[in-house]
Parts: sequence; structure tokens; C-alpha cells
Amino acid sequence: MADSGTRTARPLTRRDTTLILFALAMGGFAIGTSEFVPMGLMPDLARGLAVGEPQVGHAISAYALGVVVGAPLLAILGARLRRRPLLLALMGFYALGNVATALAPGYHALLAIRFIAGLPHGAYFGVAALVAASISRPDQRGAAVGRVMLGLAIALLVGNPFATWLGHTFHWRWAFALVAGIAVLTVVLVARFLPPDPDEPRQDPIRELRDFNRSQVWLALAIGAIGFSGMFCVFSYLAPTLVHVTGVAESWIPLGLVAFGIGGVIGSLAGGWLFDRLQFRAAAVVLAWSAMVLLAFPFAAHSPWLVLPAVVAVGTMGALAPILQTQLMDVAGGAQTLAAASNHSAFNAANALGPWLGGMAITAGFGWTSTGYVGAATAVAGLLVYAWARRDARRLRLAACTG
Repeated sequence: MADSGTRTARPLTRRDTTLILFALAMGGFAIGTSEFVPMGLMPDLARGLAVGEPQVGHAISAYALGVVVGAPLLAILGARLRRRPLLLALMGFYALGNVATALAPGYHALLAIRFIAGLPHGAYFGVAALVAASISRPDQRGAAVGRVMLGLAIALLVGNPFATWLGHTFHWRWAFALVAGIAVLTVVLVARFLPPDPDEPRQDPIRELRDFNRSQVWLALAIGAIGFSGMFCVFSYLAPTLVHVTGVAESWIPLGLVAFGIGGVIGSLAGGWLFDRLQFRAAAVVLAWSAMVLLAFPFAAHSPWLVLPAVVAVGTMGALAPILQTQLMDVAGGAQTLAAASNHSAFNAANALGPWLGGMAITAGFGWTSTGYVGAATAVAGLLVYAWARRDARRLRLAACTG
């Protein structure tokens, strides 16, 4: 068992570890369903709230900004709590946020509520990733983190299409009520399977803040915020792209979400596997792949035969999440909780940046498929930040050797 995480009074068996990872992944399933279902329900939300589809994109960005603010804030406020009660509190808050979303009286109230609902997102994933890594062998940390992130990917494959169908068939509010129920189930599972650890060391918020201010931490976060935004740029406008460009019926939208979810599952597993073998170099591989996939998407979007495989490929960009999550654990020093949570601030900065850039291109008249070109540009920008991070790492090693 790794020495940096949750310790228990007795050694964990393989079954114990599997059940803990399953419970943690269930929280990722709830979060993934809630985060992405507005994209599948974009036409329904627009009709129900009497706004345009770009305005629904603002609700997506409001949630993402909530994650950006909430991840570091709640990580600092919860630094002195043990990880088990912190996870329970964060997921309980998430359940309440989605109940409030389901009851939102209008568009502006929805914007505020989605911001609040996003607050615990990053802190939950950050703490869950630390727990997952701590109960795993050192050479399997990336795979363990990838399994927690797998809940997010399965949400795209199963939860999001089902919630989208539920929203289409009955009302969009039922989709968020479903998420609240999954969040409550997560609380039950974590309480049941993750044992308390009376010997877990308490974190020092001051040390977390001090160690967080490292160049390698900030550069890893910048890779996520910039390089990952292309995926959200395309995915946020997938529903209208399928309808207006591919020329298929709205009934195809859940199929598009399933395709994206398949890609997400592949990416979550591949990202952890790549990190365990290539370490940080895996980020460059995924970013280069992302640029190629996004450049191909505008051409594939015009064909019903090619669009779904292209969406699968876009979903595989999720491999970047476990790679950067594990990299941050390696470079954050005493800022483990803050850095792990802030990784999701970075990804949701990407979730805010991607729809915003894509919306600007669409509004400027470049068409729905312009999101692919915009996304490819952000992936290339992420590669440039990666090169900067590698150069900075060499500088730090040289300084350590000569100092």
C-alpha cells in the first residue's frame, strides 16, 4: 500500500480494494451524468426555459466555473478533515445541488444553481483519486486513478444517454432528479466500503498552499485547461451538429452520447495504462492524438456513417485526465489534496473555455463544424505547454544536481 493515502487498521484485500474503487467510481458516474447531460438535453432546455441553445451553453459554463472555484476552495476548507467524511460531505452536497437544479424556476436561477452544484465536483474527484492511489501498488497508481475516472466515462456511455432519454421522454428536470438519486447511492456505498482510518495524518492548509506554488504543478494544470478544451468545444455542440450538419433526427442524439461514452471508457483505461508505462510523456501522446482527431471531425460530421466513429475518437481524449491526475500527485509535494482537486478546476476551465470558443466561432458564422478546428488549435497549444513543462523539469533537475 502506498504511504501517501488512506491507511486502515487491517490490510486491504483485493476484494476490499475493488469495492472501494467501485464506490468511488459511482460518485464519478453521478458527476459525469450531471455535468454532461445538459449537452444532450440542449434543445429541451432551450425550449423549456425559452432561451437559445447558445444560452444553454452558458449554463454548462456556469457549472464548469463552479468546479474551478470550488475545487481549490473546498480542498483548503476540508484539508483538516479525514478523507472518508470529506468524501461523504462532498457527495451529499452534490445530491442537494442536483435536487435544486431539478427544481430551478427559470433560466437565471438555473445559472446560479448550476454554479453552486459544480462546487464539490473537483474536490470529490481529487480526494477520490488520492484514496485510489493510496490503496494501490506504486506501479498501478495510474490504472487505479483511471478506474475512478471510469465512472465518469461510463456516465457518458450509460448515464448520460439514459438521462437524455429520460429528459426527452418526460421532462429535463427528471434527468437531474436521477443524478441526485445516484449521488445518494454513492454516499451509501462510500460509507459502507471505505473503512475509517483513525491514523490518517491531517493535512496542513498552509503547507498545501505553499507547496502548491510550484512551476510543475501550474504547468500540468495549464495543459489540462488548454489542451483539454478542444474535447469540450466539440462535445458541447454535438447535439445541434448532429441535427443541423449530419442531418439526422434528434433521436440520434443519445447514440452520439453513447459513442462519446465508448471513447471515454477507452480513454480512461488507456490513460492510466499509458502513464504507468510512459509517465508524463503519455500527455504528449494524447495531445498529438487529440489534434489529429479534432482536425478530422469537421469532415466526418457530414456523414452519418463516419460521425459516430469520429465521436468515439473525440471521447478518447479523456485519457488525458488520469495522466495529469497522477502526474500532479508526483510533483505536488505536500499539496496533494489541493493539487489533485485543482486538476478538475483545470479541466472545467477547459469545459468553460471550449464551449465559449466554439460558441464564438459558431456565432461568427463559421458553422457548427468549426468547433473541430478550434479544438485542434487548443490541443496544439496544450502540446506547447507540455514542451514548456518538460524543459522546466530538466531545469529543476539540473539545479538540484548542481545545488
